[in-house]
Amino acid sequence: MSLNHEIVGVPGPPAERTWDSSDVLLYALGVGAGQADPLAELEFTTENSSGVTTRVLPTFANLISGGGGFGNLGDFDPASFVHAEQAFTLHRPLPVAGTARSVSKVAGMYDKGSAALVVTESTAVDAATGDPLVTTRGSIFIRGEGGFGGDRGPTADWAMPSGPPDAQVTYPVPADQALLYRLTGDRNPLHSDPKFAARGGFDRPILHGMCTYGYTGRALLHAVCGSDPGRFLSMEGRFTRPVMPGDELTISIWADGGTAYFRTTVGGQPVIDRGRLTYTS
Repeated sequence: MSLNHEIVGVPGPPAERTWDSSDVLLYALGVGAGQADPLAELEFTTENSSGVTTRVLPTFANLISGGGGFGNLGDFDPASFVHAEQAFTLHRPLPVAGTARSVSKVAGMYDKGSAALVVTESTAVDAATGDPLVTTRGSIFIRGEGGFGGDRGPTADWAMPSGPPDAQVTYPVPADQALLYRLTGDRNPLHSDPKFAARGGFDRPILHGMCTYGYTGRALLHAVCGSDPGRFLSMEGRFTRPVMPGDELTISIWADGGTAYFRTTVGGQPVIDRGRLTYTS
C-alpha cells in the first residue's frame, strides 16, 4: 500500500453540485437544528413558515465545495483514515438554491511517522455567474502510510485563550443522528456499519466529524453572529477524537472583536480543537 505523491498540486477536473431548499433543510436537521425546540430555528428548517425567510447554515458550504476529483490518492484501506482538519471561507452568504462549480487538488502530503496527513483544497464558484462562493481546506489522517521521509507539515498558530469562555453551548446528540446526517451525502459505512467500524478500531459506528463540525458551527452562529449567516465569514478546526452518537457536545467560545476561538468537548475531552471563527462584529 502507498500514496500517490504525483498528484500533489495538480488540479482535478471541475465538478458541479446543484442544491435546493430540500438539501438545505435536510442538512440543518442533520446538524441538530430544531432538536431542542422545533420552533427556534425555523429559518433553517422550513421553507413555508409565515413571516420566516429560509436561510442557509454557513457550514453547508462544505457540502457544495470539494466535490471535484483530484486523481487517485493511492492504494490503502479506506477504514484506515479519519478526518483530521476542516476549514472554509465564505465569500458571500449561500443562496437557498443554486449550482456550484468546484475545482479541487491535493495541496500536500505530510509524513507524521506512523501515518500520513493528506491536505486538500477546493474552490467553488457560482456556475451561472462565476462569482466566488466558498473556499475549503481539509485534511485526512491515514494510519500506516507515514514513514516515507517527507515534510512533517506546517505548525498551526493557535493558543488556548486564557480566562473563562464568553459563551458556552451544550447540545445532546441523539443516538440515531449519524443515520440522519448520512442522508446529506456522506455514506461512509464507518458511521453506520458496525463491522466496517470495527476494522477502523471502533466498538461501534462513530458520528461523522462534519456532523460535529456542523453542530459547532450552529453554536457559533447563534452565540457570536446573532444567528445571522451574513456575519459568518470563516471557520477552522482540528478533529482530535471521535464522537459517538448519544454523546453530549459542549462548545466553549472566546470572542474577541471579529475573531472567536472555540473548543468542542465531550466529557471535558476536546473533540474539535484549535478552533477559530472570523465574523463581522
